Amino acid sequence: MIELAPRSARPIARFGGQPIAIAAAALVIVVVGVTSITLWRAYTGSAPETERVVATRQLQARAAQASEQLVEKTKGLEATQQESIDQLQVVQDQLQTVRRLLAAQQGDTRKLSEQVGTLTEAIDGLRQSFASAQAAEPAAAPAPRTRSAKAKPRSNRSANRSRAKARG
Repeated sequence: MIELAPRSARPIARFGGQPIAIAAAALVIVVVGVTSITLWRAYTGSAPETERVVATRQLQARAAQASEQLVEKTKGLEATQQESIDQLQVVQDQLQTVRRLLAAQQGDTRKLSEQVGTLTEAIDGLRQSFASAQAAEPAAAPAPRTRSAKAKPRSNRSANRSRAKARG
């Protein structure tokens, strides 16, 4: 059979009776480990702490640059928005001017329409009075027309011209 070690045995007892030597060996192992890590970092030239600091500064610089770009873009958008507002105001002013001109033109058109209506009524009235005046006159024979003084000399002139052509 297998004999079991008594449970009352201490684990420190297994290492032996020299715990100082064990502690010194552990200390030497730790010092050798730290020294090797330091030498490795010095040889490769990389230190995670400095890389982290550099990376953090780069991130801060990028964040500041992005912030500045956002500020510039925001200012650009504000300027564009103000220009749009100004242009819209100009267009609204022009629209109001056009509306006023259109209203004035419509008023003038109404006045002219009323005047044309009044003139049409007056002309119709004159036509009716002229028609009634003609109907009231007796249907007399038309009087012979006499030639005017100006017409006779013209005919004489043309006759004289014809005679002159015949002679010569």
